[in-house]
Amino acid sequence: MADSVDFQDEEQVKSFLENMEVECNYQCYHENDPDGCYRLVDYLEGIKKNFEEAAKVLKFNCEKNKHGDSCYKLGGYYVTGKGGLPQDLKAASNYFLMACERSCKKSVEACHNVGLLAHDGQVNEDGQPDMKKARDYYTRACDGNFASSCFNLSTVFLQGAPGIPKDMGQACRYSLKACDLGHIWACANASRMYRLGDGVDKNEAKAEELKNRAQQLHKEQQKSVTPIKFG
Repeated sequence: MADSVDFQDEEQVKSFLENMEVECNYQCYHENDPDGCYRLVDYLEGIKKNFEEAAKVLKFNCEKNKHGDSCYKLGGYYVTGKGGLPQDLKAASNYFLMACERSCKKSVEACHNVGLLAHDGQVNEDGQPDMKKARDYYTRACDGNFASSCFNLSTVFLQGAPGIPKDMGQACRYSLKACDLGHIWACANASRMYRLGDGVDKNEAKAEELKNRAQQLHKEQQKSVTPIKFG
């Protein structure tokens, strides 16, 4: 349909967008198509800027259609109190958990967020960090190659926690994986472990290699930051 639209013509564009909304609504509520509902969310967010209605569609698509990416996005709405929803970290954690348990594009990030919220402790009944739960969900996300979860796991084992003994071998293992996935601080930590022989055999050459990797990642990160130009 887009090929036949002259996007320089205001009336044609208006008609095109109206038809898109009708089509997405029909796919979502009459054909019970989860992907149609998600496209409707994209339309409501991107075109209409109607986040309240988008939140309703996300809730419907998550709870009725079991659409994992909708659950993930709804969790984000609850984190910030977006779309007229209250800021509610417990609700956010529940929706992230739904996304984590379902096969979807955002499953890995959702598992990481469940770990973060358990680690933070605000969602827990006693308000204290639940490090075993955090460890378990960081592990799931790390297994899905999510660098930040691998790094967080390394720090859990580096420091130890109630019910989780300090384990420098595991700390180094997860630091190395996070480093391989491009996490600068993981490379730096792993370099230090090899230099000191902490959790691994002392190895100056490996320490230097990891230090160089951290420096290279830092340079690449700096290059990707576009400077602000005035005038």
